[in-house]
Amino acid sequence: MPLPHDEEPHVRLLLGAYVLGGLTAGEERQASGHLQVCDACRTEYLELVEVQGLLSLITEADLLDGFDETPSEIDGRGGSV
Repeated sequence: MPLPHDEEPHVRLLLGAYVLGGLTAGEERQASGHLQVCDACRTEYLELVEVQGLLSLITEADLLDGFDETPSEIDGRGGSV
């Protein structure tokens, strides 16, 4: 039997994986259903979607700006990227 809305567990711990498509089918259904009825979790979800979009705009060059070596130079001497 489903819990009343005010007693449903929040899905905040699942939201990052939900945004990235990393949940199981059952977890995805749980998160999706909860987001339809919970304003607080839906607001957090929308913020995470926005952050994901902004992060997708960052290039490798942006990340390396200010560093003296490229990842291939670091990797070439046995370091990890």
